[in-house]
Amino acid sequence: MTEASGAVVREEVTRTVEWVDTDAAGHHHNSFVLRSVEAAEARLFRRLGVLQEYFGAAPRVRQEVDYLSKLYFGQESTTVLELEAVGRSSMTFRFQVWGEAHDGGPSGRVERRLAAAGRFVTVHVPRDSESSAPWPEAIRAAVTVPAAAE
Repeated sequence: MTEASGAVVREEVTRTVEWVDTDAAGHHHNSFVLRSVEAAEARLFRRLGVLQEYFGAAPRVRQEVDYLSKLYFGQESTTVLELEAVGRSSMTFRFQVWGEAHDGGPSGRVERRLAAAGRFVTVHVPRDSESSAPWPEAIRAAVTVPAAAE
């Protein structure tokens, strides 16, 4: 497995917690975190120019999330996604979802705080296959940080 250390392949996405993102408890539903992470993943591969090669060929095989604090309706959140490691046919990502300072918490002002953190692993499974295979060169080149950049 090759570590993606040094200059890190990363993406940030800012989203607002909408009414549909909340649940009966009055704060975000856990699916908001997962959708925010997937939005950052799509933006990353779009920016790298390999979204079409990645999309539909990189299912998650492992995912873990620690839910650390609440997000509220109308609150901005910032998702930070970083590529942690690249293997022959897998990639490991880590993420953080931050709730930005907000005046709409149940007791008034909420300061910026970490709402969720975790990791996920995707595996390259070509669209015409049911088995994993090495990442295509276009994807590997897009996510590999040149030695000069470190």
